[in-house]
Amino acid sequence: MYSKILVPIDGSAASRAGLNEAIRIAKSQGSRIRLVHIVNDVILENGYGSGVYATDALEVLRRAGQGILDAAQALAQREGVKAESLLLESVAESAADLIIAQAKNWTPDLIVMGTHGRRGLARLVMGSDAESVVRSTTIPVLLVRGTLSRSAPSRSTVKASAA
Repeated sequence: MYSKILVPIDGSAASRAGLNEAIRIAKSQGSRIRLVHIVNDVILENGYGSGVYATDALEVLRRAGQGILDAAQALAQREGVKAESLLLESVAESAADLIIAQAKNWTPDLIVMGTHGRRGLARLVMGSDAESVVRSTTIPVLLVRGTLSRSAPSRSTVKASAA
């Protein structure tokens, strides 16, 4: 039984697919979920430079992240699932590092993540937080693909891993 489910979200379609699956599992098992959104300051270092503009942009990212968390928490609660949310900030750590740290601290029974399912050069260039989490934790990870291939069924594809 999964009593605690960790659900990293970023507002993408893949993330929403992961959230929906986590809610479905939590509802069926009476689990509670922790929603985590990560604001990554590295984006600002590469795109904005220093000064007031970077500070303003960071505040915009924080507000947007909190909005994503609030909407996800409201959805879970409408479905009768106990949910809490946490906004994390990263300067040098990857999202995967913060997800893994959160898993160590909160000790969930399951991590449910949406994945974009990137392959080849796109995965090489952009990396894969989902892959890093699967490789770095002993907690079972359920990956939910948010994008559908042409031959895929109408429902999101679900992959599981017990790393």
